[in-house]
Amino acid sequence: MLDSLIHLVKKQKLIVYGFVIMPNHIHIIWECKAKNGKEMPHASFMKFTGHEFLKELRAIDSPLLNKFKVDRNSRDHQFWQKNALPIIMYDRKILEQKLDYTHLNPLQSHWNLVTDPNDYYFSSCSFYEQGDNRFDWLTHLWM
Repeated sequence: MLDSLIHLVKKQKLIVYGFVIMPNHIHIIWECKAKNGKEMPHASFMKFTGHEFLKELRAIDSPLLNKFKVDRNSRDHQFWQKNALPIIMYDRKILEQKLDYTHLNPLQSHWNLVTDPNDYYFSSCSFYEQGDNRFDWLTHLWM
């Protein structure tokens, strides 16, 4: 999943400002810069990662694959929410709220994955709070 984001950032199709990867969903704050061929970058991301999920689950013959089975003409499996569309954020207050929500997601009581949001590896929180640059493809929202 991160490979797909990095690829789109390097191709200058996306700017990624923040993210968290949770056990069953993700939150990404990004800016679409240009189409990826005929597709918008978020569509390319969802298509590519869906194919990768399918390939990986088939390779290990995972029973988890059955949870994503659908009966559609266009596909046998669906990993992303149907018609998942980006939410446009118009001002700094909304961006701050969404970034905070994203970074605090691993602490929610039904997840309880960490006690400090900076400790959750698959998150941009430590990028903002501690200057951690392990995800060097991120762009700081306020710089």
